[in-house]
Amino acid sequence: MTDLEMDLTGKMLIAMPGIADGVFDHSLVYLCSHNAEGAMGLVVNRLTPEVGLKELLKQLEIPASAAAKAQPVYFGGPVELQRGFVLHSSDYTSKVNSLEVSEDLSMTATLDVLEDIAESKGPDKYLVMLGYSGWGPGQLEGEIAQNGWLTTDASFELLFEVPPDEKWQKALETLGVDAISLSAEAGHA
Repeated sequence: MTDLEMDLTGKMLIAMPGIADGVFDHSLVYLCSHNAEGAMGLVVNRLTPEVGLKELLKQLEIPASAAAKAQPVYFGGPVELQRGFVLHSSDYTSKVNSLEVSEDLSMTATLDVLEDIAESKGPDKYLVMLGYSGWGPGQLEGEIAQNGWLTTDASFELLFEVPPDEKWQKALETLGVDAISLSAEAGHA
């Protein structure tokens, strides 16, 4: 198994300057799945300006308790923008189906998680997303080889405590990298 064939599930992808797809400019993506069939992740640092959680619950006709906070909704990626995903702490498991991504984090894409969040019965920590990011077999590995992405470990602090507009820079700092020093050109030895 080569370095680029390793399982990156549960890792963060940091978009490099000059990434070919402008949709991912300065994006930070949490990988929920990475295997021979491809990869699936959620952008964790870009908000949807159109809708917040209260508006989303209202559109879905889910009554929210007074305790339901005004939370942002994130742009999870350009695929299936009408579909919702919740990246959350593993203290919660959906009655229908949750994907355990790591020991600490799960992802749920069923309506019951939003119903539970609205009733203050959901996960302790969560990010609500519309859409996801997807790669076909070998596609992500190719983008990494072409200097499109850096990878780093995910942390609760980075995912849930750092403001969205600071996450990309903070992720770079976990690697000891200064954004000013990044190049859009791939180097070859």
